Amino acid sequence: MPARSGAVRRVLLLTALLLSITPAARAETVLPVGRAQSFWLHLNSTPVSDATIAVEAKRRAHIALNAWEGELLRKLKAVNPDVKVYVYKDLSSTRSYACKNGVDDAQLPTGLGYCDVRKRNPEWFLRDKNGRELAYSGYDGHWQMDVGNTAYRKAWVQSVVANAKATGFDGVFLDNALFTCDTYHPGVCPAKYPDDASFQRAYRGMLAEVRRGFTAAGLKSVANLSNARLQRGAWDSYSTYLDGGFDEWWLTFSSGKLLEDYELGWRKQVAQIAANETHGRMTWVQPHFDVGDTRAFRYALASLYMTTTGEAAIAEIAKTDGYGDPTPWHPEYEWNLGYAAGSYRAVAEKVYRRDFACGVALVNANPTGSAKVEVLLHRAHRDHEGRTVRSVQLPGTTGVLLRAPCPSGL
Repeated sequence: MPARSGAVRRVLLLTALLLSITPAARAETVLPVGRAQSFWLHLNSTPVSDATIAVEAKRRAHIALNAWEGELLRKLKAVNPDVKVYVYKDLSSTRSYACKNGVDDAQLPTGLGYCDVRKRNPEWFLRDKNGRELAYSGYDGHWQMDVGNTAYRKAWVQSVVANAKATGFDGVFLDNALFTCDTYHPGVCPAKYPDDASFQRAYRGMLAEVRRGFTAAGLKSVANLSNARLQRGAWDSYSTYLDGGFDEWWLTFSSGKLLEDYELGWRKQVAQIAANETHGRMTWVQPHFDVGDTRAFRYALASLYMTTTGEAAIAEIAKTDGYGDPTPWHPEYEWNLGYAAGSYRAVAEKVYRRDFACGVALVNANPTGSAKVEVLLHRAHRDHEGRTVRSVQLPGTTGVLLRAPCPSGL
Protein backbone atom coordinates (compact mmCIF):
# COMPACT_ATOMS: atom_id res chain seq x y z
CA MET A 1 0.00 0.00 0.00
CA PRO A 2 2.74 2.57 0.80
CA ALA A 3 4.46 1.80 -2.53
CA ARG A 4 1.22 2.46 -4.40
CA SER A 5 0.77 5.81 -2.65
CA GLY A 6 4.29 6.82 -3.61
CA ALA A 7 3.64 5.86 -7.21
CA VAL A 8 0.50 7.99 -7.27
CA ARG A 9 2.42 10.99 -5.91
CA ARG A 10 5.10 10.54 -8.59
CA VAL A 11 2.48 10.40 -11.35
CA LEU A 12 0.80 13.56 -10.02
CA LEU A 13 4.16 15.32 -9.80
CA LEU A 14 5.06 14.23 -13.32
CA THR A 15 1.74 15.46 -14.70
CA ALA A 16 2.16 18.83 -13.00
CA LEU A 17 5.70 19.19 -14.29
CA LEU A 18 4.71 18.34 -17.84
CA LEU A 19 1.85 20.80 -17.84
CA SER A 20 4.23 23.52 -16.68
CA ILE A 21 6.57 23.02 -19.65
CA THR A 22 4.58 25.42 -21.81
CA PRO A 23 1.26 27.20 -21.23
CA ALA A 24 -0.06 25.84 -24.52
CA ALA A 25 0.55 22.17 -23.69
CA ARG A 26 -2.67 20.19 -23.41
CA ALA A 27 -3.52 17.93 -20.46
CA GLU A 28 -3.50 14.57 -22.22
CA THR A 29 -2.43 11.09 -21.25
CA VAL A 30 1.26 11.04 -20.37
CA LEU A 31 3.07 8.48 -22.52
CA PRO A 32 6.63 7.17 -22.20
CA VAL A 33 9.01 7.78 -25.08
CA GLY A 34 12.49 7.04 -23.79
CA ARG A 35 15.32 6.83 -26.30
CA ALA A 36 15.00 6.32 -30.02
CA GLN A 37 15.39 2.72 -31.14
CA SER A 38 17.41 1.70 -34.17
CA PHE A 39 17.54 -1.40 -36.35
CA TRP A 40 19.95 -3.06 -38.76
CA LEU A 41 18.98 -4.80 -41.99
CA HIS A 42 21.92 -7.07 -42.81
CA LEU A 43 20.64 -8.57 -46.05
CA ASN A 44 23.62 -8.49 -48.42
CA SER A 45 25.57 -11.29 -46.69
CA THR A 46 28.62 -9.10 -46.10
CA PRO A 47 31.15 -10.37 -43.52
CA VAL A 48 30.53 -9.23 -39.95
CA SER A 49 33.42 -9.09 -37.49
CA ASP A 50 33.16 -10.16 -33.87
CA ALA A 51 33.92 -6.57 -32.89
CA THR A 52 30.92 -5.35 -34.88
CA ILE A 53 28.72 -8.03 -33.34
CA ALA A 54 29.81 -7.00 -29.84
CA VAL A 55 28.72 -3.41 -30.49
CA GLU A 56 25.61 -3.79 -32.64
CA ALA A 57 23.97 -6.59 -30.67
CA LYS A 58 23.84 -4.30 -27.66
CA ARG A 59 22.61 -1.09 -29.26
CA ARG A 60 20.20 -2.24 -32.01
CA ALA A 61 16.68 -3.16 -30.98
CA HIS A 62 16.00 -5.22 -34.13
CA ILE A 63 18.25 -6.98 -36.66
CA ALA A 64 17.19 -8.76 -39.85
CA LEU A 65 19.34 -11.48 -41.43
CA ASN A 66 19.15 -13.97 -44.26
CA ALA A 67 18.03 -17.53 -43.61
CA TRP A 68 21.56 -18.86 -44.11
CA GLU A 69 23.06 -16.65 -41.40
CA GLY A 70 22.19 -18.84 -38.44
CA GLU A 71 25.72 -18.66 -37.07
CA LEU A 72 25.56 -14.86 -37.04
CA LEU A 73 22.20 -15.08 -35.27
CA ARG A 74 23.73 -17.23 -32.55
CA LYS A 75 26.66 -14.84 -32.08
CA LEU A 76 24.32 -11.86 -31.76
CA LYS A 77 22.18 -13.66 -29.20
CA ALA A 78 25.26 -14.69 -27.22
CA VAL A 79 26.19 -11.02 -26.82
CA ASN A 80 22.63 -9.84 -26.14
CA PRO A 81 19.86 -12.42 -25.66
CA ASP A 82 17.28 -9.61 -25.74
CA VAL A 83 18.00 -8.33 -29.25
CA LYS A 84 15.21 -9.35 -31.62
CA VAL A 85 16.48 -11.04 -34.77
CA TYR A 86 14.31 -11.62 -37.84
CA VAL A 87 14.77 -13.77 -40.92
CA TYR A 88 14.23 -12.16 -44.33
CA LYS A 89 11.55 -13.75 -46.51
CA ASP A 90 9.99 -12.37 -49.68
CA LEU A 91 6.23 -12.64 -49.42
CA SER A 92 5.62 -12.29 -53.14
CA SER A 93 8.26 -14.15 -55.14
CA THR A 94 10.27 -17.27 -55.61
CA ARG A 95 13.85 -17.00 -56.87
CA SER A 96 15.19 -19.07 -59.74
CA TYR A 97 18.80 -18.22 -58.83
CA ALA A 98 18.30 -20.12 -55.56
CA CYS A 99 17.88 -23.38 -57.48
CA LYS A 100 20.92 -25.19 -58.87
CA ASN A 101 20.81 -28.26 -61.09
CA GLY A 102 17.14 -28.71 -60.33
CA VAL A 103 17.58 -28.61 -56.54
CA ASP A 104 16.49 -25.66 -54.40
CA ASP A 105 18.94 -24.27 -51.87
CA ALA A 106 18.42 -25.51 -48.32
CA GLN A 107 18.14 -21.92 -47.04
CA LEU A 108 16.01 -19.58 -49.13
CA PRO A 109 15.28 -15.84 -49.33
CA THR A 110 11.67 -16.79 -50.06
CA GLY A 111 9.07 -19.03 -48.54
CA LEU A 112 9.13 -21.66 -51.28
CA GLY A 113 11.78 -22.91 -53.68
CA TYR A 114 11.55 -22.11 -57.37
CA CYS A 115 12.24 -25.62 -58.67
CA ASP A 116 9.83 -27.27 -56.28
CA VAL A 117 7.01 -24.87 -57.19
CA ARG A 118 7.81 -25.21 -60.88
CA LYS A 119 7.54 -28.99 -60.62
CA ARG A 120 4.63 -29.41 -58.23
CA ASN A 121 2.51 -26.25 -58.42
CA PRO A 122 3.16 -24.25 -61.60
CA GLU A 123 -0.28 -22.65 -61.18
CA TRP A 124 1.16 -20.58 -58.32
CA PHE A 125 3.18 -18.46 -60.77
CA LEU A 126 1.30 -15.21 -61.40
CA ARG A 127 0.55 -14.44 -65.06
CA ASP A 128 -0.53 -11.48 -67.15
CA LYS A 129 -3.58 -11.46 -69.45
CA ASN A 130 -1.53 -13.13 -72.19
CA GLY A 131 -0.51 -16.01 -69.95
CA ARG A 132 3.07 -14.85 -69.48
CA GLU A 133 4.60 -15.36 -66.06
CA LEU A 134 5.35 -12.12 -64.23
CA ALA A 135 8.84 -11.32 -62.97
CA TYR A 136 10.31 -8.37 -61.05
CA SER A 137 11.73 -5.84 -63.50
CA GLY A 138 15.24 -4.92 -62.44
CA TYR A 139 15.67 -7.97 -60.21
CA ASP A 140 16.87 -11.02 -62.12
CA GLY A 141 15.42 -14.36 -61.11
CA HIS A 142 12.47 -12.99 -59.07
CA TRP A 143 9.23 -14.66 -60.17
CA GLN A 144 5.96 -13.36 -58.79
CA MET A 145 3.71 -15.74 -56.88
CA ASP A 146 -0.07 -15.79 -56.47
CA VAL A 147 -0.59 -14.67 -52.87
CA GLY A 148 -4.35 -15.05 -53.37
CA ASN A 149 -4.05 -18.81 -53.83
CA THR A 150 -5.10 -20.53 -50.60
CA ALA A 151 -2.76 -23.47 -51.10
CA TYR A 152 0.19 -21.16 -51.76
CA ARG A 153 -0.56 -19.19 -48.61
CA LYS A 154 -0.63 -22.27 -46.41
CA ALA A 155 2.49 -23.78 -47.96
CA TRP A 156 4.39 -20.49 -47.65
CA VAL A 157 3.50 -20.03 -43.98
CA GLN A 158 4.23 -23.65 -43.10
CA SER A 159 7.64 -23.52 -44.75
CA VAL A 160 8.65 -20.16 -43.25
CA VAL A 161 7.54 -21.09 -39.74
CA ALA A 162 9.50 -24.34 -39.86
CA ASN A 163 12.63 -22.60 -41.13
CA ALA A 164 12.50 -19.70 -38.66
CA LYS A 165 11.85 -21.92 -35.66
CA ALA A 166 14.55 -24.44 -36.59
CA THR A 167 17.19 -21.70 -36.80
CA GLY A 168 16.05 -19.78 -33.73
CA PHE A 169 14.79 -16.50 -35.17
CA ASP A 170 12.42 -14.31 -33.15
CA GLY A 171 10.36 -13.35 -36.17
CA VAL A 172 10.20 -12.77 -39.89
CA PHE A 173 10.88 -9.66 -41.96
CA LEU A 174 8.36 -9.91 -44.80
CA ASP A 175 9.49 -8.09 -47.90
CA ASN A 176 7.13 -6.94 -50.65
CA ALA A 177 3.70 -6.65 -49.10
CA LEU A 178 2.56 -4.87 -52.25
CA PHE A 179 -0.28 -2.42 -52.91
CA THR A 180 -0.43 -1.77 -56.66
CA CYS A 181 -1.10 -4.51 -59.17
CA ASP A 182 1.63 -3.38 -61.58
CA THR A 183 4.43 -3.18 -59.01
CA TYR A 184 7.70 -4.38 -60.57
CA HIS A 185 6.11 -4.44 -64.06
CA PRO A 186 4.66 -0.95 -64.72
CA GLY A 187 1.47 -0.91 -66.74
CA VAL A 188 0.97 -4.67 -66.56
CA CYS A 189 -1.33 -6.18 -63.93
CA PRO A 190 -1.93 -9.88 -63.27
CA ALA A 191 -4.91 -11.29 -65.15
CA LYS A 192 -6.29 -12.59 -61.86
CA TYR A 193 -5.96 -9.19 -60.14
CA PRO A 194 -6.58 -6.52 -62.80
CA ASP A 195 -6.85 -3.62 -60.35
CA ASP A 196 -5.39 -2.46 -57.06
CA ALA A 197 -8.52 -3.30 -55.06
CA SER A 198 -8.50 -7.00 -56.00
CA PHE A 199 -4.72 -7.11 -55.62
CA GLN A 200 -4.89 -5.72 -52.08
CA ARG A 201 -7.66 -8.15 -51.12
CA ALA A 202 -5.33 -10.98 -52.07
CA TYR A 203 -2.59 -9.57 -49.84
CA ARG A 204 -4.91 -9.08 -46.89
CA GLY A 205 -5.85 -12.74 -47.18
CA MET A 206 -2.18 -13.71 -47.33
CA LEU A 207 -1.36 -11.63 -44.26
CA ALA A 208 -4.29 -13.12 -42.37
CA GLU A 209 -2.81 -16.57 -43.00
CA VAL A 210 0.58 -15.29 -41.87
CA ARG A 211 -0.99 -13.99 -38.68
CA ARG A 212 -2.61 -17.32 -37.85
CA GLY A 213 0.51 -19.34 -38.47
CA PHE A 214 2.99 -16.98 -36.86
CA THR A 215 0.89 -16.42 -33.74
CA ALA A 216 0.60 -20.15 -33.18
CA ALA A 217 4.37 -20.51 -33.60
CA GLY A 218 5.28 -17.53 -31.40
CA LEU A 219 6.93 -15.59 -34.24
CA LYS A 220 6.83 -11.82 -34.75
CA SER A 221 6.06 -10.31 -38.15
CA VAL A 222 7.29 -7.03 -39.64
CA ALA A 223 6.36 -6.31 -43.27
CA ASN A 224 7.73 -3.89 -45.83
CA LEU A 225 4.77 -1.58 -46.50
CA SER A 226 6.57 0.78 -48.84
CA ASN A 227 4.38 3.49 -50.43
CA ALA A 228 1.40 2.73 -48.21
CA ARG A 229 0.94 6.48 -47.82
CA LEU A 230 -0.22 6.68 -51.45
CA GLN A 231 -3.10 4.24 -50.91
CA ARG A 232 -6.15 5.14 -48.85
CA GLY A 233 -6.33 3.01 -45.70
CA ALA A 234 -3.61 0.66 -46.92
CA TRP A 235 -1.23 0.94 -43.96
CA ASP A 236 -3.91 0.12 -41.41
CA SER A 237 -5.56 -2.62 -43.47
CA TYR A 238 -2.29 -4.57 -43.76
CA SER A 239 -0.88 -3.68 -40.32
CA THR A 240 -3.84 -5.18 -38.52
CA TYR A 241 -2.37 -8.62 -39.30
CA LEU A 242 1.20 -7.72 -38.32
CA ASP A 243 3.36 -6.97 -35.30
CA GLY A 244 5.03 -4.11 -37.15
CA GLY A 245 5.42 -2.22 -40.39
CA PHE A 246 8.54 -1.08 -42.23
CA ASP A 247 8.42 2.10 -44.30
CA GLU A 248 11.30 1.77 -46.76
CA TRP A 249 10.98 5.36 -48.05
CA TRP A 250 10.23 7.50 -45.02
CA LEU A 251 10.16 11.30 -45.37
CA THR A 252 13.56 11.77 -46.99
CA PHE A 253 13.96 10.15 -50.42
CA SER A 254 17.45 11.57 -50.95
CA SER A 255 19.51 14.43 -49.57
CA GLY A 256 17.84 16.76 -52.06
CA LYS A 257 14.29 15.44 -51.80
CA LEU A 258 12.56 15.77 -48.44
CA LEU A 259 8.83 15.15 -48.12
CA GLU A 260 6.77 18.18 -47.11
CA ASP A 261 3.41 18.23 -45.35
CA TYR A 262 0.29 17.57 -47.40
CA GLU A 263 -2.51 14.99 -47.37
CA LEU A 264 -0.34 12.13 -48.66
CA GLY A 265 2.96 13.53 -47.38
CA TRP A 266 4.53 14.25 -43.99
CA ARG A 267 1.34 13.99 -41.97
CA LYS A 268 0.43 10.63 -43.53
CA GLN A 269 3.76 9.01 -42.75
CA VAL A 270 3.92 10.39 -39.23
CA ALA A 271 0.37 9.14 -38.63
CA GLN A 272 1.48 5.61 -39.53
CA ILE A 273 3.61 5.48 -36.40
CA ALA A 274 0.76 6.75 -34.24
CA ALA A 275 -1.69 4.23 -35.71
CA ASN A 276 0.65 1.32 -35.08
CA GLU A 277 1.51 2.30 -31.53
CA THR A 278 -2.15 2.80 -30.64
CA HIS A 279 -2.53 -0.92 -31.32
CA GLY A 280 0.73 -2.00 -29.70
CA ARG A 281 2.60 -2.44 -32.98
CA MET A 282 6.12 -1.31 -33.83
CA THR A 283 7.22 0.76 -36.83
CA TRP A 284 10.62 0.74 -38.54
CA VAL A 285 11.36 3.81 -40.65
CA GLN A 286 14.13 4.20 -43.22
CA PRO A 287 15.00 7.68 -44.50
CA HIS A 288 17.33 7.92 -47.51
CA PHE A 289 20.13 10.51 -47.51
CA ASP A 290 23.87 10.90 -47.97
CA VAL A 291 26.22 10.02 -45.13
CA GLY A 292 26.77 13.10 -42.98
CA ASP A 293 23.59 14.92 -44.06
CA THR A 294 22.59 16.30 -40.66
CA ARG A 295 19.65 18.28 -42.04
CA ALA A 296 17.88 15.22 -43.46
CA PHE A 297 18.70 13.14 -40.38
CA ARG A 298 17.35 15.70 -37.95
CA TYR A 299 14.20 16.23 -40.02
CA ALA A 300 13.51 12.50 -39.97
CA LEU A 301 14.36 11.98 -36.30
CA ALA A 302 12.36 14.97 -35.03
CA SER A 303 9.42 13.81 -37.15
CA LEU A 304 9.60 10.35 -35.58
CA TYR A 305 9.39 11.94 -32.14
CA MET A 306 6.16 13.71 -33.09
CA THR A 307 4.12 10.56 -32.49
CA THR A 308 6.22 7.71 -31.15
CA THR A 309 5.71 6.41 -27.64
CA GLY A 310 8.83 4.29 -27.81
CA GLU A 311 8.01 1.49 -30.25
CA ALA A 312 9.39 3.11 -33.42
CA ALA A 313 12.90 2.46 -34.71
CA ILE A 314 14.93 4.39 -37.28
CA ALA A 315 17.89 3.55 -39.52
CA GLU A 316 19.01 5.64 -42.47
CA ILE A 317 20.38 4.38 -45.77
CA ALA A 318 22.58 6.18 -48.29
CA LYS A 319 22.24 3.77 -51.22
CA THR A 320 19.10 1.92 -52.28
CA ASP A 321 19.32 -1.73 -51.17
CA GLY A 322 22.65 -1.04 -49.46
CA TYR A 323 21.96 -3.54 -46.70
CA GLY A 324 25.46 -4.51 -45.67
CA ASP A 325 27.36 -2.89 -42.83
CA PRO A 326 25.44 -1.33 -39.93
CA THR A 327 24.01 2.09 -40.64
CA PRO A 328 25.58 5.10 -38.86
CA TRP A 329 24.95 5.44 -35.15
CA HIS A 330 24.11 8.93 -33.90
CA PRO A 331 24.58 10.38 -30.40
CA GLU A 332 20.91 11.42 -30.53
CA TYR A 333 19.93 7.74 -30.32
CA GLU A 334 21.15 7.83 -26.73
CA TRP A 335 19.26 10.96 -25.74
CA ASN A 336 16.29 10.61 -23.47
CA LEU A 337 13.67 13.37 -23.66
CA GLY A 338 11.61 11.75 -20.93
CA TYR A 339 7.84 11.73 -21.02
CA ALA A 340 5.66 13.42 -23.60
CA ALA A 341 3.21 16.16 -22.68
CA GLY A 342 0.50 14.89 -25.00
CA SER A 343 0.37 14.98 -28.77
CA TYR A 344 2.23 17.20 -31.19
CA ARG A 345 0.55 20.45 -32.20
CA ALA A 346 0.92 23.16 -34.81
CA VAL A 347 2.64 26.37 -33.68
CA ALA A 348 2.58 27.93 -37.17
CA GLU A 349 1.48 26.86 -40.63
CA LYS A 350 2.91 23.32 -41.05
CA VAL A 351 5.31 23.87 -38.15
CA TYR A 352 4.90 21.32 -35.38
CA ARG A 353 5.98 20.96 -31.79
CA ARG A 354 5.88 18.20 -29.20
CA ASP A 355 7.03 18.87 -25.66
CA PHE A 356 8.67 16.41 -23.31
CA ALA A 357 9.73 16.52 -19.68
CA CYS A 358 13.36 16.88 -20.74
CA GLY A 359 13.18 18.57 -24.12
CA VAL A 360 11.20 19.34 -27.24
CA ALA A 361 10.89 18.12 -30.84
CA LEU A 362 10.30 20.71 -33.57
CA VAL A 363 9.60 20.26 -37.28
CA ASN A 364 9.01 22.73 -40.10
CA ALA A 365 7.28 20.59 -42.74
CA ASN A 366 6.81 23.40 -45.24
CA PRO A 367 8.46 22.89 -48.65
CA THR A 368 12.24 22.97 -48.95
CA GLY A 369 13.39 26.52 -49.56
CA SER A 370 10.50 28.18 -47.76
CA ALA A 371 11.13 30.94 -45.25
CA LYS A 372 12.48 30.32 -41.77
CA VAL A 373 10.03 30.23 -38.88
CA GLU A 374 11.15 31.23 -35.39
CA VAL A 375 9.88 29.12 -32.48
CA LEU A 376 10.17 30.37 -28.89
CA LEU A 377 11.02 27.73 -26.29
CA HIS A 378 9.83 29.21 -22.94
CA ARG A 379 12.97 27.87 -21.21
CA ALA A 380 16.61 27.25 -22.07
CA HIS A 381 17.46 24.17 -24.14
CA ARG A 382 20.62 22.66 -25.63
CA ASP A 383 20.70 22.06 -29.37
CA HIS A 384 22.42 19.24 -31.28
CA GLU A 385 25.80 20.98 -30.92
CA GLY A 386 25.34 21.55 -27.19
CA ARG A 387 24.67 25.30 -27.47
CA THR A 388 22.15 26.94 -25.17
CA VAL A 389 19.14 28.32 -27.05
CA ARG A 390 15.84 29.94 -26.10
CA SER A 391 14.47 30.03 -29.64
CA VAL A 392 15.25 28.36 -32.96
CA GLN A 393 14.72 29.32 -36.58
CA LEU A 394 13.65 26.48 -38.86
CA PRO A 395 13.58 26.63 -42.68
CA GLY A 396 11.24 24.34 -44.59
CA THR A 397 11.83 20.57 -44.24
CA THR A 398 14.03 20.83 -41.18
CA GLY A 399 13.70 19.58 -37.64
CA VAL A 400 15.50 19.54 -34.31
CA LEU A 401 15.53 17.74 -31.00
CA LEU A 402 16.39 20.02 -28.10
CA ARG A 403 17.29 18.95 -24.59
CA ALA A 404 16.51 20.69 -21.30
CA PRO A 405 17.22 19.78 -17.68
CA CYS A 406 14.82 17.16 -16.42
CA PRO A 407 12.60 18.41 -13.60
CA SER A 408 13.52 17.04 -10.18
CA GLY A 409 11.63 13.93 -9.26
CA LEU A 410 11.87 12.30 -12.72
